[in-house]
Amino acid sequence: MITFILFIIILGLIVLVHEFGHFIWAKKAGVHVYEFSIGFGPKLFSFNRKNDETTYLIKAIPLGGYVALAGELSGEGEDDKEVKEENKLYNKPWLSRLMVMVAGVLNNFILGFVLLFILGLIYGSTLATNEIANIDKTHPLYKSGARNGDLIVKINKAKIKDYDDIQTELALNGEKKPITLTYKSKGKEKTVKLKPIYDKKDKRYYYGISVKTINKKGIFSSLKFAFVKFCDIYKQLIIVIKSLFTHRIGVESVSGPVGIFQVIDIAKSSLYMLIYLTAYLSINVGFMNILPFPAFDGGHVLFLIIEKIKGSRVDAKLENTVNLIGFSILIILMILITIKDVFNLL
Repeated sequence: MITFILFIIILGLIVLVHEFGHFIWAKKAGVHVYEFSIGFGPKLFSFNRKNDETTYLIKAIPLGGYVALAGELSGEGEDDKEVKEENKLYNKPWLSRLMVMVAGVLNNFILGFVLLFILGLIYGSTLATNEIANIDKTHPLYKSGARNGDLIVKINKAKIKDYDDIQTELALNGEKKPITLTYKSKGKEKTVKLKPIYDKKDKRYYYGISVKTINKKGIFSSLKFAFVKFCDIYKQLIIVIKSLFTHRIGVESVSGPVGIFQVIDIAKSSLYMLIYLTAYLSINVGFMNILPFPAFDGGHVLFLIIEKIKGSRVDAKLENTVNLIGFSILIILMILITIKDVFNLL
């Protein structure tokens, strides 16, 4: 029950922040907003504010949300005579429409950054480097000649700058496969091939890689921590998307709401992990939404860029059809991923 409540709170916060971005910029631009909804499906309750045309709703399925805008479908023939033409989105200046589309993504990025900053203030800014430390003399890395203070500069073909890079590359490599690791010692680089060792007690494979961590406290250290971790998370997401297209990892590696629920269940005993997970998911939602795929915010932005380049509006019917197809594909993918996650639980 606690996991479910945390699931609702975390997803609800991320969705609220995202949709509020669209909402507030639409209001600033003078766009008529029909509805502001958290969740989908049956309505739980709704309300209206005085002198405000918007209906605010909470719905039963907390896996998203939406802001319904007049003129959002780009069609000049939109059948709503009660809304003035100048209050419809497609009649607003290009820059205003762009800001409405990207505001949700920006809000998710801001939320992620702020949460990481809060972590730095509460727990200190702990950053793991690529400098080898506390190396175990029984592990293959030590036997290859590596010592404390040496720098890991490459794993397989990926350049390494900190421990997040190491974790990302090991995750993409697969826990049972050997890796090609390059480290720098006294100005010279040495490349070795490491096979993972199986730990019977923990029932997992590991490579014996441990690195130096730096922990500092203070506002400026927390800002640096938030910036570095934000960039690391964003870089990881780019690598994952690239790896999906290059078939380095399969679609089975992608998780949906059920997978997120499982992760929250694991993280619920640690406030640090819950805050970090919320930051990670918020940045993830922002990243995915800005991708130039139909029905995503990035898809709308792509059409706006095309409009700017060609100097005229993209055909409304074409844009709406492409977005409908994209939305249908997303729904199918979400269903398949959810089914996969459920089967993984069995």
